[in-house]
Amino acid sequence: MKSGARIEAFLEMMSAERGAADNTLASYRRDLEDASEFLGGRLADADAPAIRGYLDDIAGRGFAATSQARKLSALRQFFRFLYAEGLRTDDPTGVLDSPKKDRPLPKTMSEAETGRLLDRAAMEASESAEGDSLAATRLHALVEVLYATGLRVSELVSLPLTVALRDERFFVVRGKGEKDRMVPLSAKAREAMRRWLGDRNANPRLVESPFLFPASSESGHVPRQVFARELKGLAARAGIASAKISPHVLRHAFASHLLQNGADLRAVQQLLGHSDISTTQIYTHVLEERLLKLVNEHHPLAD
Repeated sequence: MKSGARIEAFLEMMSAERGAADNTLASYRRDLEDASEFLGGRLADADAPAIRGYLDDIAGRGFAATSQARKLSALRQFFRFLYAEGLRTDDPTGVLDSPKKDRPLPKTMSEAETGRLLDRAAMEASESAEGDSLAATRLHALVEVLYATGLRVSELVSLPLTVALRDERFFVVRGKGEKDRMVPLSAKAREAMRRWLGDRNANPRLVESPFLFPASSESGHVPRQVFARELKGLAARAGIASAKISPHVLRHAFASHLLQNGADLRAVQQLLGHSDISTTQIYTHVLEERLLKLVNEHHPLAD
């Protein structure tokens, strides 16, 4: 059976036994036929060095690491099929490493930009007309609490009312996997929250809600999309490109600014609610910059 026929047999199996979608089958076909063409139509008989040569070729053609990994995944499944069907006695992809995917650095904001954003929110909360004060004080509280805690946006908008009633420097939030963690609350965030609480409790439509940020939505609290939209509007009014900001960017700013100012990576991991330190290691570039600055400023042989 030639490679073309074996590819057809593999695709038939993926469709009949695994219910692969048409788009998935088309993607497998393209990837396997591309590899077969590179290998002179002898894909089914290829050994590990030949497959590695193909992977080097697609890397040289400029394919992203994600595309390289997808093509290798198609090859792995193809050769496992051949092995399972007794058409090969080995799997040449078993000894090949997956291409390393570069993790993009998270978008963040400088401390100066964050300060401008918070100052603008505070100013609008103080100077807004009576009819607009509810929206302005709520947005101010949301932004201050987000930057003070680094909460996920879903955690922020669904905070219970009890968080504001305690007026403490820390509170416990339930995050991913139903895991509780303790997060800090700055004096500015507590003050913004108290101000919002006063406006909230003066509104008959909101006072009975168990949520700190109630709304007439299906969830009963402010939808995260609404907060994201309001945050972009605030950024624009503060002279910051709205495309540059989102609730997640403010969460990254919280983590980056902590590390820039001497916080430990493990502590930031706990504050963010990351179950694995590897997730927090996207911020190691911040640590590297800090350590380089430390050496340049304090090492006796530094220029």
